[in-house]
Amino acid sequence: MDRRDFFKLGAALAVSVPVMSVQALAQEKKPPLPKLNLEDLPEKETEDAVVYHCDFPQENRFHAMLTNMRNHLSAYDFDPFRIKLILVANGVGVKFFMKTHKGTKWEKENIDLKRAQERLSYLSQFEVEFYICDITIRSLKLKYENFFDFVKIVPSGVGTIGRLQTNGFGYIKVL
Repeated sequence: MDRRDFFKLGAALAVSVPVMSVQALAQEKKPPLPKLNLEDLPEKETEDAVVYHCDFPQENRFHAMLTNMRNHLSAYDFDPFRIKLILVANGVGVKFFMKTHKGTKWEKENIDLKRAQERLSYLSQFEVEFYICDITIRSLKLKYENFFDFVKIVPSGVGTIGRLQTNGFGYIKVL
């Protein structure tokens, strides 16, 4: 095949492939949040590695946990090469990781989601990861697009916690 034949073939293929309209591209949904399998979860690779567990409904308790996480990071000079923190949310704890509660059972609760997002974003600067339970999302019929963009979906919150502990992570739940 010489160059001219190659270009003729390319032109023929281009004509036969449907072209997506600009309107269709604009209507495409944003890709879903990253989903991890239990086998993809990190191993302990730092001096300290801890999973924090959020399955409770109290906003003040949630913020106390975030303060504990910040203090935990500060003990290691906020150095992600020395400490790894992961927060796993399941059950009612997922409500603190949402952009909006419209259409959910928490719609009438007065939760400061902007404050939660700011504090979680701050922690993510230090490579803190946030895992949300897919079983909870599906059972409560929540929309993936309502979650903050920096969260990752895991098949099971408690399964993830168990695997992280097997992988060498400690466990903390704020009471």
